[in-house]
Amino acid sequence: MPVNDGKKRCFWCNLDNDLYVKYHDEEWGVVNFDERYLFEMLVLESFQAGLSWETILNKREAFRLAYDNFDVDKVAAYDDQKIEELKNNKDIIRHSLKIKSSINNAIVFKEIQQEFGSFHNYLKNFIPSSVIYENHRTTSPLSDELSADLKKRGMKFIGSTIIYSYLQAIGVINSHDDDCFLYRKSE
Repeated sequence: MPVNDGKKRCFWCNLDNDLYVKYHDEEWGVVNFDERYLFEMLVLESFQAGLSWETILNKREAFRLAYDNFDVDKVAAYDDQKIEELKNNKDIIRHSLKIKSSINNAIVFKEIQQEFGSFHNYLKNFIPSSVIYENHRTTSPLSDELSADLKKRGMKFIGSTIIYSYLQAIGVINSHDDDCFLYRKSE
């Protein structure tokens, strides 16, 4: 059922999709540095490469089930049998390279947690202490730098555009359109 509450939202928000409206209104651009959420968004954003976010969002619950609620320890330990199970799961994106990279990225994520105490602590080396308010971009010097460092550490499917989207998803960058009811120029 289309949302008809009179609120103007970002142009990309499909008002016919309740999941998308809820994500737009309550989650996107909201600061969230919970470690499980940071890992979940990293996995989902990497699967989104070449697809619409709405496609990923519609499969999010299936991803949560398939990926053990994004428990990084469990994902890092996935074996060939689990990879085959994921590749045959019609409810998620069954892209072999993305599946394998998600496991690889879980291992690197854990290494970063061990080195810095948490993934959030690692991110603090790149992100400013306050939210960045900008829209109409798909990359930035910040996403370029973070993407390059993650690649150097061995992560895959984390180009600058994916990392920019990731930073939006976890609330580091707030990119609501100028005419969106959630638009802010600054805090």
